[in-house]
Amino acid sequence: MKIELNGGEKIYFASDFHLGTPDHGSSLQREKKIIAWLDQISTDAKAIFLLGDQFDFWFEYKFMVPKGFVRFIGKLAELKDKNIQIFLFTGNHDMWMFDYFPKELGIPVIRQNTVLEVGNKRFLIGHGDGLGPGDLKYKFLKLLFNSKLCQWAFAFLHPWIGFTIGTNWSKSSRLTNSLNDEKFLGEKERIWIYTKEIENKEHHDFYVFGHRHLVLDLPVGKSSRYINLGEWVTSSHYASFDGKEFQVKLA
Repeated sequence: MKIELNGGEKIYFASDFHLGTPDHGSSLQREKKIIAWLDQISTDAKAIFLLGDQFDFWFEYKFMVPKGFVRFIGKLAELKDKNIQIFLFTGNHDMWMFDYFPKELGIPVIRQNTVLEVGNKRFLIGHGDGLGPGDLKYKFLKLLFNSKLCQWAFAFLHPWIGFTIGTNWSKSSRLTNSLNDEKFLGEKERIWIYTKEIENKEHHDFYVFGHRHLVLDLPVGKSSRYINLGEWVTSSHYASFDGKEFQVKLA
């Protein structure tokens, strides 16, 4: 994927909004903050990359999508109609996004790590779940949940049952219950290990991911950086790139 920036244009990155958690009131307040941020960056945004877990739970039935989030979805539609490029990546909480956003809003849903080229800079971007060594239990569950059989079986559940199961599962996540226990693991950071392995094979200037729920900016090799975007439940960090400088900021 290639994007060319003209004078004053920027590319923005954010991740892990987790809309829907931990309750309706706080989620709505966060949603309004996200919309204010989107309004702010719309003045110079060429493209916006949202790198997964936009929603704490999401499943698209054939003729319905989850209740709520209309302000956020409407804002994405408005920005897309202004010819701002928007890309949605699936995360481990919203991997069951299918064709609603592409068909209704013209916004692609991306499921794999993607190489982005901006001028002479190369990015590798994605959500970050399942990367690096270990975490075999989650990697198995990811394969299971991404299987057509699992999705077909879940779709046969009545939406009331399906969403009850899904939201309860999501609320058992570490973000809702153990956010204060998130700690930097040093050399054991799985995504950091993954970026080093990739850099040994092919150079990228920036590795940008979410999932980890920590804001990180770490060296990869001699001339690359691994940036993790954190989350928006207790914080609100994002990143911008203007063709020369990559910055992580607080909204």
